[in-house]
Amino acid sequence: MDERPDPAAGTRTRHVLVAGIDGVRLDVLERLPARRLAEVRAAGFLAPILVDEDTPTMSGPCWATIATGVRVGKHGVWANDFSGNRLGQFPDFATRLTRGLGRRTYVAAAWDPLVLARDGGPLFAAPSRLLYVATEAHTAEAWEAADEAVTADAETVLRRDPVDAAFVYLGAVDETAHLHGCGPRYEAAIANADARLGRLLDAVRSRPGFGHEDWTFLVVTDHGHVDEGGHGGRSDLERTAWIACCGPGVPAGSAPRHAVRHVDVAPHVFHALGLEPDRHWTFEGTHLATVAVPAQFAHAAG
Repeated sequence: MDERPDPAAGTRTRHVLVAGIDGVRLDVLERLPARRLAEVRAAGFLAPILVDEDTPTMSGPCWATIATGVRVGKHGVWANDFSGNRLGQFPDFATRLTRGLGRRTYVAAAWDPLVLARDGGPLFAAPSRLLYVATEAHTAEAWEAADEAVTADAETVLRRDPVDAAFVYLGAVDETAHLHGCGPRYEAAIANADARLGRLLDAVRSRPGFGHEDWTFLVVTDHGHVDEGGHGGRSDLERTAWIACCGPGVPAGSAPRHAVRHVDVAPHVFHALGLEPDRHWTFEGTHLATVAVPAQFAHAAG
């Protein structure tokens, strides 16, 4: 593994922010402005992800794959109850960074099994800093309030505190689809999530040391929804997810060299930090290598 850069010696430091927005359908996203996500896309790329055939199109399995870099057959999360998991053997990227490498990590979420010992969790076992926000009711409004609290705390941490890698989870979009379908309220929830993403980006860019830092931004969703709201099946609407990425090594006007998978997120976190994953971790993905998009195709790709 590479040594941590020394800021006092004038070395640029590497950092990663992963923003997870639950349940955002790609076709709906493509017809909305989503201005702040468009910034990430324009600075790098946005690409579809097809959920693996053996992975249920449910939040638990998909986020576990995103966080661990291995598929369901290894991490053992098959549903939204994580009981019976093998996360002790295949931990999340924040835990690997903190426990094994002494890196400063931050995780913020309002969905219990991501961060609490409930329903077979936590997925994120031991980040160096953790925020949990309890939702007050099973309503879209309560989830919007929880996402707002998550975002406010993350803004503070990202703006001023030492952090090498962060994962911030926003769940209101998914819950809105479950409760109200993929109509106007769902589109409004996506707009709200996009605005919150923008606040996270602005917080990073306002850091006192930002001029000496290299940040990678990853924005990812776990699955789609059917029109009436809901997922878990094998339709294209449910299986199609997406990722946007920009940062060092992912230039504007690029595209992924290969089809992107959820299992690639964790390896790319390590790659973006200048770290070589231990082969004994048996990651099943790889970092997000890119190729330049010819100018005549750049608009269509972006």
